[in-house]
Amino acid sequence: MRADGRLFDQLRQIKITPHVSEYAEGSCIVEFGKTKVLCTATYEPKAPQWLMGTGSGWVTAEYGMLPRSTHTRIKREKSMTGGRTQEISRLIGRSLRAAVDLKHLGERQIIVDCDVLNADGGTRTASVTGGFVALALASKKLLDLSEIKAFPLVNYVSAISVGLHNDNILLDLNYDEDSAIGTDMNFVMTDKGHFVEVQGTAEHVPFTRDQLFKMMDVAEKGCRELFIHQASIVGENYKIAGK
Repeated sequence: MRADGRLFDQLRQIKITPHVSEYAEGSCIVEFGKTKVLCTATYEPKAPQWLMGTGSGWVTAEYGMLPRSTHTRIKREKSMTGGRTQEISRLIGRSLRAAVDLKHLGERQIIVDCDVLNADGGTRTASVTGGFVALALASKKLLDLSEIKAFPLVNYVSAISVGLHNDNILLDLNYDEDSAIGTDMNFVMTDKGHFVEVQGTAEHVPFTRDQLFKMMDVAEKGCRELFIHQASIVGENYKIAGK
């Protein structure tokens, strides 16, 4: 049993609230326990310049943390030119592009903004999970408005963190666990069981191949639970694989 009463392979309480922005084409607030992220999807009728003439669209993302989303105030970021913010923004963008057939967008772009309202670990995984919902809602609206000709989703995508502590595998780390754990990994998966991205670091003791496979199994369990939460919002328009 963990400090917050969860089992080793148990997610925090997950909540996704859709349609929270009046103006964004798709939006939600996603909550992983105390972590809360506002995800908004914005449609732009032109693709980036480097895609002009290809017939393909683009999905990208920007991530940021509000100044008092953490225990002490962090400086408001003036740019995204480097460091952790850019790394996470790129992760979210790569993850969400795995959810869509970019040809179905045509030469158009959807930008997903993920703004952390409250941070208690797992902000990047919550951003990917909520970002997918915002993207799916925006896609449905664009189809209804005849801005696009085909629904572009081809996969559900969700993400979760997994840690290794004293040979115990912990699912969905909160801040206290994340800051103290030896091995910390993030997994991004599709509902077809494919991995989009795997990030992992051992701070002190290296992990074994067997431990890695066990962490992958626990991560897949968590992601499949997250797909169900996502489907409760967007499943009417696009179902989980095999459902």
